[in-house]
Amino acid sequence: MAGAVEERERQVSWHYADCRYCGGNVKESKVPRDVWRNGRLLVIEDVPTGVCCQCGEKYVRPEVAKAIDHLLETTQSAPRTIKVDVYALPELEKDAA
Repeated sequence: MAGAVEERERQVSWHYADCRYCGGNVKESKVPRDVWRNGRLLVIEDVPTGVCCQCGEKYVRPEVAKAIDHLLETTQSAPRTIKVDVYALPELEKDAA
């Protein structure tokens, strides 16, 4: 019985290595992911992603990335759209120091 529970837990959550940037613990969460394709910003919701608990760096497993590509290649239109505000950052002044 314990084997079935362990197998189910392995399917629900992936074990990630420590963060390559800060060494923090990485836990899987479902988060939105933005993708630019053909000059358009697309948002995919509920993407299983490893997120560093310390610095917030995100990791997507190869099979998840492939599933996103497949979704975008085979789906004609998104089930909903959102409005996105776009800002331009003015050029920063160089320090006099």
